[in-house]
Amino acid sequence: MDTHGIAVVTGAAGGIGAAVAEALAGRGQIVAGLDRSRPAADIAWYDTDVTDSKAVDEAVDAVEEEIGPVSLLVNVAGILRTGPAAEMSDEDWAAIFAVNATGVMHLCRAVARHMLPRRAGSIVTVGSNAAGVPRAGMAAYAASKAAAAHYTRCLGLELAPHGIRCNIVSPGSTDTPMQRALWTDDRGADAVIAGDPAAFKVGIPLGRIADPADVAEAVCFLASDAARHITMQDLYVDGGATLR
Repeated sequence: MDTHGIAVVTGAAGGIGAAVAEALAGRGQIVAGLDRSRPAADIAWYDTDVTDSKAVDEAVDAVEEEIGPVSLLVNVAGILRTGPAAEMSDEDWAAIFAVNATGVMHLCRAVARHMLPRRAGSIVTVGSNAAGVPRAGMAAYAASKAAAAHYTRCLGLELAPHGIRCNIVSPGSTDTPMQRALWTDDRGADAVIAGDPAAFKVGIPLGRIADPADVAEAVCFLASDAARHITMQDLYVDGGATLR
């Protein structure tokens, strides 16, 4: 990990994004958080809507001018709306893709423009294991995460000759506000771990739900020099839930 450069983390105000920002800062990385809400961590904050390409370009340019060169981008910002695939509204579909897929493209494009002349950098997109395994009631979310993951791999292929690595970390169920919003009672974690045969959902073989720090550690690994020969890979951090 280039601790002399700047890490840009989207969705840094909560959940996995906050854990990533904290883990990077703990390793001596200077972190710029892009979010609509102010992160709790003591990091530079840029109020940015990832669905707005102009706002993203301006934020990344500001980070470069005000703090320093961006050496790492971590795409974490994401939203979830559930419901039957055949009943998904145009509005929900568009909103999910605007953040989870198009937002990733906006950030990658803006950051890559700065990384290319320097011929160095790392990009990590936080996806979801739902991108690789069908999930009932989550068609738009799963499709958007699959799009973001494959975009990141294609970007990695193009940027590899320039010394820039692009990888994906795909969490399973993780104890975040997004996950807890799906629970109907205080036994929600137990239900997730056990799985739901009626919904064709496998449980978690390791017998625990992930903590955001588990995902953050995987991001830090892929961003580090220990992963210097790894690019275009998708690391699942789901306790074995997808049986991969």
